[in-house]
Amino acid sequence: MKRLLAAFLLIPLGAAAQDGTERYNDYPTAARADYVFACMATNGNSRVVLQQCACSIDEIASIIPFAVYEQAETVLSMRRSGGERMAVFNSAVAAQKPVDDLRRAQAEAELVCF
Repeated sequence: MKRLLAAFLLIPLGAAAQDGTERYNDYPTAARADYVFACMATNGNSRVVLQQCACSIDEIASIIPFAVYEQAETVLSMRRSGGERMAVFNSAVAAQKPVDDLRRAQAEAELVCF
């Protein structure tokens, strides 16, 4: 009986994930907090900005999965460090795609939240 109930409960979840209607919710709390802290440092440390920044990371999380966010953050971090070894992150097309996806998600989040 328990197996039947478990199988029944998993069917709707699988269906929602297959048709793309499920929102991304795979961002760790620490990653969300880091984003909010950086956003607040950039935009001011007020309660209103806290709410706007929290809204922003929630919107980004609903648009791109955490793996893409993490790749983009890695590329951007490598670009800031500079040096010959990091030059590939400035010119590689594969490295640019996650950054472009993140930039689009950030632009949409800014329209919604700020």
